[in-house]
Amino acid sequence: MSDPSTLSRRYTTLVVAAVSLIVLTSVALLVPVPYVTMSPGPAFDTLGSPRITNGKPLLTFGDDVKTYPTTGSLDFTTVSVTRADSHLSIVDALKSYADKDVAVVPKSLVYPDNESAKQSSAESAAQLDSSKDASKVAALRAAGYDVPGRPVIAGVIKGGAAEGKLEAGDVVTTVDGSKVSTPDAVVKAVGSVKPGDTVRLGVERKGAARTVPVVTRADPQDPDVPRIGISIGTKFSFPIQVDNNVGRAIGGPSAGTMFALAIYDRLTPGQLTGGRTVAGTGEITADGVVGPIGGVRQKMAGAAKAKATIFLVPAANCAEALDGDDDGLKLVKITKLDDAISSLEALAKDPQAKVPSCS
Repeated sequence: MSDPSTLSRRYTTLVVAAVSLIVLTSVALLVPVPYVTMSPGPAFDTLGSPRITNGKPLLTFGDDVKTYPTTGSLDFTTVSVTRADSHLSIVDALKSYADKDVAVVPKSLVYPDNESAKQSSAESAAQLDSSKDASKVAALRAAGYDVPGRPVIAGVIKGGAAEGKLEAGDVVTTVDGSKVSTPDAVVKAVGSVKPGDTVRLGVERKGAARTVPVVTRADPQDPDVPRIGISIGTKFSFPIQVDNNVGRAIGGPSAGTMFALAIYDRLTPGQLTGGRTVAGTGEITADGVVGPIGGVRQKMAGAAKAKATIFLVPAANCAEALDGDDDGLKLVKITKLDDAISSLEALAKDPQAKVPSCS
C-alpha cells in the first residue's frame, strides 16, 4: 500500500504537469502564425459619390464632354486583408477558418519576400494608378475614341547602363534612327544588338528632342542578351478629360474593369445596369483584356451584402467563384471589356437573356 505522502507528491506532480500543459497550450495558441486573413470588404458605386471620395463623384468629366444619365450602380468590390505588420495567432486563424466568407492564406502569397506594410502600400498605390489609366484607355476606345500611346521610360535602374543618361518620363521616339511606336518595338530594337554595343535612343524630354547614346550590358542571367537598365511603359494622349477621384483609400488593380464600365456607361447612350445593382471585379489592360484577381469569394460576399444581383467574374476566376455558395448572384463570365458590355446590355433589356456565365 502506498504511503500517503508519496501519493500526495504524485498528485502534486500531476497537477503541476497539467498546469504546465495548459500554460504551454495557451501560449502556443497565442504564438503568431505565418498566415493572413482575407475578408469581404465594402463595395463602392463607380457611378456615384462613395464615401471614399469625400462627397465628390468618383468619375468627373471635362465641361466640354457629353455624358449621359444612368441609374442603378456599377460596384467595384474589395477585400480586407490582414496588414503585413500584424500578427495572426492560431486562435484567430482557427476562428477565421470557420467563417465561410473568410480565407486564411499563407502570408507569403499576399506579402512576398517579407514585404513591409509601407512597401505593400506603395505597390498597391502604383497598381491603382496603372489601373486607372488602363481603364480610361480601354473605356474610351470601346466608346469610339482614338487614344494613341507612345513608349515612355517608366524607370531607370540604379547602377544600370542608362543611369544618368535617361530619365523617367522620357518618351522614346527612335532607336538607332528607326522609329518606334510601342514598348515592344523598343525592347525588340535594343535586343537586336550585341552586349557592349552602343544604342542611340531618340527621346523627347520636357518637349525637347535629343539623342542619348547608351552602351549596352550583358544580362546577368544570359550573357548574350543586351540590357540598358530601364523599365518601359506607354504614355497615352487622351482626347477628352476624365478624372478618377478614388484617392488612396483603396489600392491594387482589381477595380479596373468596373472603372472602365462606368466610364463607358457615362459616355454612351442607354444604361448598362438596367437600373439594378451590378458588381464585379477584374484587372484590365489598355487593350480591354480582363485578368484574374485574388479574393473572388470574398468579393462575391461583399457584393451580395451590397444587394447586387449580377456579379462580373474574370474567366480565370470562375472555378474559384463556383467553389461554394453563389450568394444569390448571377455570375457573368468575362474575358474582355467588350464581353462585359455586351452581356450587361443584353441583361438590361432582358434579365433572362443568355450570356456567358461561370458554370
